[in-house]
Amino acid sequence: MSTNEKGRKPNKFVTFLWMVLFGIVFGICASVTFTGLSILSYKFVIPGTEGSISSGTNLTQLTMQADPVKDETGNHHAELQTEQEEKIAEVEDIVVTANEDLSVAQVAENCMPAIVSINVVGEYDYGGYKAEGESAGSGIIVGKSDTELLIATNYHVVESNKTISINFCDDSDAPATVKGKKVSMDLAVLAVDLSELSDNTLKNIGIATLGNSDETKVGEGVVAIGNAMGYGQSVTSGVVSALNREIVTESGETGNFIQTDAAINPGNSGGALLNMRGELIGINSDKLFGSAVEGMGYAIPINEAEPIIRELMNKVQLVELPEDQQSYFGISAVEINSTLYTNEGTIIPKGVYISEVVPGGTADSAGLTRGDIITEFEGDSIVSMAEFKKYLASYSSGSKVRITYKRYNAVTFEYEEFTVDVLLQGKK
Repeated sequence: MSTNEKGRKPNKFVTFLWMVLFGIVFGICASVTFTGLSILSYKFVIPGTEGSISSGTNLTQLTMQADPVKDETGNHHAELQTEQEEKIAEVEDIVVTANEDLSVAQVAENCMPAIVSINVVGEYDYGGYKAEGESAGSGIIVGKSDTELLIATNYHVVESNKTISINFCDDSDAPATVKGKKVSMDLAVLAVDLSELSDNTLKNIGIATLGNSDETKVGEGVVAIGNAMGYGQSVTSGVVSALNREIVTESGETGNFIQTDAAINPGNSGGALLNMRGELIGINSDKLFGSAVEGMGYAIPINEAEPIIRELMNKVQLVELPEDQQSYFGISAVEINSTLYTNEGTIIPKGVYISEVVPGGTADSAGLTRGDIITEFEGDSIVSMAEFKKYLASYSSGSKVRITYKRYNAVTFEYEEFTVDVLLQGKK
């Protein structure tokens, strides 16, 4: 029989007690660890304390993991468990629906109340002579103030207007005026006085939901809604064929557009290009290529149009001042309101062409010279002398205004744009 170093026999009873004690301690540690992990797992995987569900959570698993509710006697409440499962199923259905595209019919049904037809009576060029005529286009309801309903469209739709009439989804009509315009972007905002609209119309119309055109992808499905050929609202569908298409517009500006194979015909201009969630991603234009090329329609991306539309929506109505308070610009000028070209073939911008500058006048003090073309007054495009004079008559002497003008560069054969703050002088 072996002995220890001191020659004593080992105590088997003591050894047994140590083994039992070790087992108890190990069991306690394992239990604490398992419980702690379970608590952490519940806390971070199932955030039920606030009724929210994380985007990565599997809702089916949540239903299976949920503990049945017990009363004080320990009996299971099957009814409460069923109710809990039904609520989770409802949330699951909502999440799935929000992530799914709508059908073309659903997009049309949801968005049609925000689309209008625009009918214009104006002066048009018919083979070299001008006469009164009618034209049609489309618009998108983008906002409403306490007094006005605001509609975005293409500028060329209302360019030659004498009167504008808006036709709404309930087939009612109301007159409109141009609140502001940006010729270089072919954008305009129209205003309809709310007093012109019936309660039924106000109940049935809607305001468009803006999307994010920067997130649009080639191949994505789209829906175009507009007043095609002036026959009333119609719907076409297709895909995004290309993004950032560079096109020189009629005004000589180079813009980036969304290209689509959804049919965009005359009358569709100013209408909506919508993604399959019913969000506005572009404002259609048939003016770029018209119907000359089949399957190639274009739209102004909403991310480029939105800040301009917002600025035009917030413009203050002009009020003519007494003559002795009106301002004076100190120029002789002619208007350019049709497409003209320089000898080098460059498109001349539309606006007020300065033929003479009065020394010491407002224009001279601001650095404008002969040959400059005033294109904007306080952010609103100017295409006629009448418009320019209306602005001067509505701003008093001493007012500081923002003037945009273009100057021809004889080296590059291009017009360069400048914006200056001008201190208006009074009439002399």
